[in-house]
Amino acid sequence: MTRHRSVRVGSVGSVGSVVAALAVAVAGGGQARAQGQQQPQALVVQQLAPNVYWASGGGGNSGIIIGDSGVIVIDAKTTPASGKALLDEIAKLTPKPVTHVIITHSDGDHVNGLASFPADVKVIAHAGAKKEMEAALAAGGRGAPPADHMPSQVIDRDSERLMLDGVPIVVRHWAPAHTSGDLVVQLPQQRIVFTGDIITNRPDPLIHLQKNGSSAGWITTAQGIAGLDADKFVPGHGDVETKAQVQAQVTSATDKRARIAELVKQGKSLDDVRAALGEPAPAPNGRGAGGGGGGFASFTEVVYQELTAGRR
Repeated sequence: MTRHRSVRVGSVGSVGSVVAALAVAVAGGGQARAQGQQQPQALVVQQLAPNVYWASGGGGNSGIIIGDSGVIVIDAKTTPASGKALLDEIAKLTPKPVTHVIITHSDGDHVNGLASFPADVKVIAHAGAKKEMEAALAAGGRGAPPADHMPSQVIDRDSERLMLDGVPIVVRHWAPAHTSGDLVVQLPQQRIVFTGDIITNRPDPLIHLQKNGSSAGWITTAQGIAGLDADKFVPGHGDVETKAQVQAQVTSATDKRARIAELVKQGKSLDDVRAALGEPAPAPNGRGAGGGGGGFASFTEVVYQELTAGRR
């Protein structure tokens, strides 16, 4: 099968690590600030199992599952152009049409590529993600999701088993974590999990305060992910992880949150907490220090704000 030079297809173990630039999501639309200011990263497609692939570049990681008569996609990239590029890569794998898209959360780098998807595609999302997408659409601007590709099937339970094109899939939501509407997608037969931005190959979790994400909810969710019967965990950004890697992040975040809680109990200020943890001062825009990404509060700031919210 012919591949253009920017795409590599093979097993996870045979392909070098892909370093994906984490798109920056802003409140409401989740639009990447860098969008339109730099060339999008070329898509790289890699095989996880027979008929299951993941694609990095062009926004958040995407999943590709080839079913009996159609294709299920997990997350749709950042822009109409990157969404079309993903569809072009799928067409190289199979002539079957894309019939379903499962959205792991509402950030623009995972949903705005839907603009290039077929008009009749079924979009599946958590109820919280749908509300966030509707709010972004109402706000308008560059961060607005495509109005004609809003979620058509809403998940409002903690766990739901789906049979899509002959493929058994379990979607799970433990608690507000990265956002209020995260979905984790499990392929039980293939022992593969797509985590969305719960996991992002970063030292600390990324949490949207503006979208009612939660550090405690993140820990609950990541513990749930680590407890799933799976071997491969596809993060929202970065390379595929093992169960041990996911568990290490859970342990690190749990320990760090407990340390911050103890310092808050002692009456320490946020600057004191940062200093005690050996974190640098925040960037000029007040974001990005201590493991946060541009546009996100750091994990330390999130935890501190949560634990001191009632002190006013």
